[in-house]
Amino acid sequence: MEGFTYVDIFATKGIEYIFVICFLLLFVVFAYSTFKPKHKTLTQKRSIGDLIRQWFVVPEFLYYHQGHTWVLPESEKVAKIGLDDFAQKLVGRIEALKIPKMGEEIVQGEKALRIEVGGKGIEMLAPLDGEVIDVNEEVLKDPSRLMEDPYGEGWLLRVYSPNLRSNLRNLLTGRLARRWMDVVKENLFSRMDYNLGLVLQDGGIPVSGMAKSLDPENWDEIVKEFFLTKEA
Repeated sequence: MEGFTYVDIFATKGIEYIFVICFLLLFVVFAYSTFKPKHKTLTQKRSIGDLIRQWFVVPEFLYYHQGHTWVLPESEKVAKIGLDDFAQKLVGRIEALKIPKMGEEIVQGEKALRIEVGGKGIEMLAPLDGEVIDVNEEVLKDPSRLMEDPYGEGWLLRVYSPNLRSNLRNLLTGRLARRWMDVVKENLFSRMDYNLGLVLQDGGIPVSGMAKSLDPENWDEIVKEFFLTKEA
């Protein structure tokens, strides 16, 4: 057509289009890098929750006091007593133990044990009534046995309890114990702050001494609350 000149806009605007395409690519990379950490945080929250729910061991053949001690009946009137897995992982490395001596009496639901952690003493409740007839001297010498085997070599006392059968009715066992521990774990889980290191070691396992991770200054008050020894 006369007077008409064809102009290839792709040739004349080529550089501009390249700039536009590069800008779009950079925007996509920027957006991905910006939103990816948030997605990772959500994934970490779920994974930590799963770890906590699986982390605490609760053998169903034992009886548990809600102050986190356990009872293993050995006969109709004799039983072993110890600290549950949750207790020792909540407080961390126990430095020393103070437990009743042989011949002393303990009363279910009353203070009977004392653990020392980080220079602080924390009392725990007796899970049953009775007279102490044996103590685990090896654990007194080396409290680390509690962490290594809380339901075996880490037992604390052997007690003669004439009221053992009735005392056991006040404790939790089997599925009921596991449901109770689920509630305890949810309580602990709800207190966690994922912006404070996520309470994980390199291997992805919640660190021992979780109370200190939750509140380094007032961790003992958290422990007392879980052990039912916090003053009203």
